[in-house]
Order: sequence, then structure tokens, then C-alpha cells
Amino acid sequence: MNAQTMAQKAYSQSAASTRTDRAIEYDMIAKITYRIKSAAEAGPTAYPQLVQALYDNRRLWTTLAVDVADKNNQLPSELRAQIFYLSEFIQVQTGKVLARKARLAPILEVNAAILRGLSGRRSER
Repeated sequence: MNAQTMAQKAYSQSAASTRTDRAIEYDMIAKITYRIKSAAEAGPTAYPQLVQALYDNRRLWTTLAVDVADKNNQLPSELRAQIFYLSEFIQVQTGKVLARKARLAPILEVNAAILRGLSGRRSER
């Protein structure tokens, strides 16, 4: 291994370890939201990709709900309750979308609102 390769490896490990939980959450939600939107826009042939992206979104929201339900979570209790409620909403709405009884837009809107919050931007509404 030459010096340049070792430096790149060391820097990439350091950069990854300095990312905040907030940045990691943002990236995860952004990637899943992009996958949902892309699959929906691709039409019926991308339905399996849509189902997988919705499944991953559900898992993400379940993880967030478990995290905010933990008594040691340091977020304000009102914010924890709101995140837990949103998780429940995502679970129900996803089931309705998969049953073709509801639109996908509310799921995308919730994820977009969370991304705005994580990035520190206010709603454009």
C-alpha cells in the first residue's frame, strides 16, 4: 500500500466517523424518499422497486419509533410523541398505498418535512 492510498483510507474512515446522527438520518431518509419517488414515476413496471422502497421506509420509521420510545432518548417529549405518531401514520398509509386505497403523496410529504427539519430549513408553505 502506498502513502496516498493509506492517506485516503485514513481520511475516509475519519470522515465517516465524524458524521452526526442527524446527517446519517438525513441521508437515509433522503435515499429512501428518492427511491420511492423514482419507482412511482417509473410506472407499473417499477412496482417491485416501489414495494421494496416502501418496505425500507416502513423499517426506517419503525426504527425511529423504537428510538423515540426509549426512555433514555434525549429529544423533547413532545417531539418524540410527534415522531412516534408519524411512524404510525406511515405504517397505516403504506398499507393503504399497497392495497391501492390511498395516494403515495402523503408519505413523500412526511419524509420531505422530516428532511427539512433535519436540515434546519423551514417549510416553504
